[in-house]
Amino acid sequence: MYEFIKGKIQEIFPTYLVLENSEIGYFIHISVNTYSKISGHQECMLYIHEVIREDAHLLFGFFDKKERDIFLQLISVSGIGANTARMMLSSLSPGEIQTAIMQGNVPLLKSIKGVGAKTAERIIVDLRDKVGKLPDGLEIITHSDNTIKEEALSALVMLGFPKAKIEKLLSDILKEFQGLTVENLVKEALKRA
Repeated sequence: MYEFIKGKIQEIFPTYLVLENSEIGYFIHISVNTYSKISGHQECMLYIHEVIREDAHLLFGFFDKKERDIFLQLISVSGIGANTARMMLSSLSPGEIQTAIMQGNVPLLKSIKGVGAKTAERIIVDLRDKVGKLPDGLEIITHSDNTIKEEALSALVMLGFPKAKIEKLLSDILKEFQGLTVENLVKEALKRA
């Protein structure tokens, strides 16, 4: 129903934002990948996919069409829901997911929370021929270390991880790696959690 929504960012967190357009605030679920590209901006345009369930109408927003295309491909696979697809796009970039599928990289897909070996194999079998036709091109935006840790912690807690465990894990990762983006910090934490 919606192609995109452009507006002023009223609230933004690593897993969702509230976007104001024509005096209406839209609650839009986003991936950490999208968050890393729009945080720090006052306005943005997100490509939208609407999920209508019996108990909810949900909007999922994406920084670019490639991410939305990968999301749509993922939710077309039996056993992959919108939240699992968003988790995948928070753990890996759309390009990394595309490459993993094309190369049949089951261990990489299996390393994502909520994706087991059978699901990873099903994703590869169902999507190998489809994802090769999607366009390429992504970029990463960096932030200061303190803000990065807070934003990554917030994202991981919203995704269901225990705060105390994740806080220590994030500190350990930041000691090990310098200059990580929020997206990369969350990806590294998801690999180790």
